[in-house]
Amino acid sequence: MASENWWWGRSASVDLHHCDQKLVKSPAAIRRFVRSLTKELKMHRVGPTEIKRFGHGKLRGYSMMQFIETSTITAHFDEKGNRAFLDIFSCKTYSAKKVAQFCKKYFKAKNYILYVEERR
Repeated sequence: MASENWWWGRSASVDLHHCDQKLVKSPAAIRRFVRSLTKELKMHRVGPTEIKRFGHGKLRGYSMMQFIETSTITAHFDEKGNRAFLDIFSCKTYSAKKVAQFCKKYFKAKNYILYVEERR
């Protein structure tokens, strides 16, 4: 019988600060980012990338969701603060640090905070 605590996947949350405002406000740039990230990770997208703009007052920005064969990629973009909050969950192994650096470079962020959780 398999152990109840076997590794299921990796969840990486990347908080990007001081991003290029044009990129966090552009659905086309966000869509290109998803394609580039999945190519970088060698992961396959399933279905279309969903991008919707939400919020009220100062809390306004795009949210994105992309199913991948091994789980999901989601993101929320803060237009006022020029921030991005990305979550990559996959049962395929990947380097969370490389993902964070890729995201930082793409959105031209000045810095990032990375949180990684191994899911069991």
